[in-house]
Amino acid sequence: MKIRNIDFGTRPLFLAPMEDVTDIAFRLICKKFGADLVYSEFVAADALIRNISRTKQKLTILKNECPVAIQIYGKDVETMVEAAKIVEQSNPDILDLNFGCPVKKIASKGAGAGMLRDIPKMLAITKAVVDAVKIPVSVKTRLGWDENSKIITTLALQLQDCGIEALAIHGRTRSQMYTGVADWTLIGEVKNNPAIHIPIIGNGDVTTAERAKECFEKYNVDAVMIGRGAIGRPWIFSEIKNLNVPTNAEKKTILKNYILKCVEYLADERKGIIHARRHIAATPLFKGISHFRDTKIAMLRANTIEELFGLIDRVEV
Repeated sequence: MKIRNIDFGTRPLFLAPMEDVTDIAFRLICKKFGADLVYSEFVAADALIRNISRTKQKLTILKNECPVAIQIYGKDVETMVEAAKIVEQSNPDILDLNFGCPVKKIASKGAGAGMLRDIPKMLAITKAVVDAVKIPVSVKTRLGWDENSKIITTLALQLQDCGIEALAIHGRTRSQMYTGVADWTLIGEVKNNPAIHIPIIGNGDVTTAERAKECFEKYNVDAVMIGRGAIGRPWIFSEIKNLNVPTNAEKKTILKNYILKCVEYLADERKGIIHARRHIAATPLFKGISHFRDTKIAMLRANTIEELFGLIDRVEV
């Protein structure tokens, strides 16, 4: 599979963009375990052009995490074009447009998945951004707004006509948020439409090697994108690719190394620990342990590396 001149090989696995998850520290770990493309956290176009420091930090890219995509979201043409030009200066390999985020504070304002209710504006933004930058532009979106408006088969062709070079599709509508089961049937229909000539990336509920294999073989997608399945489990990429699952002791080390990297990049012990708590809560490493609730609460309340690592080390897994 290729996006312009970037060759990802066969059956590549991509790390999905996730707010407060796909920071540099996590991207680097996922890259180490075999992620073929990693995405930034969501970058708000209006905050970027207003030079908000927290937003500008999301444009930081390290050479050893490439290829990398930076994803932006917004609700009007001019802002998205200006933001795209700023992003291009950070030299990402790909610029991705977020038309799929279902979170109310974003979608209700017409951005993210909110664009699924205004297709003409979505297409206008896409075409304008493609024309404004020289790097490849991709799009991530959903099947449609709700059960009665699953428009992705038509929308995919329209987005392709705008000049995008890859399309990632999450197998849910915006109304579903993250509930129910991702429906890959329409993703497969898009991919197998002979009029589609850009790579199609499937996303949604891929958490095992068996499911990833099925998605490639049954739906013929060019790449599989993994989101929530990687939270607290960055080794999922090597697990899928070569069935290489770390030992529990190694998983502890991976988790601790990520926490240390968060502290390093945020230059603050407490902030780094707070940032890593999502992974501590989600990791399958501690699933199924009897009488673990009190220890988990203590881990999520810990404010120092010494305290947190002491708790992690004492857990028998």
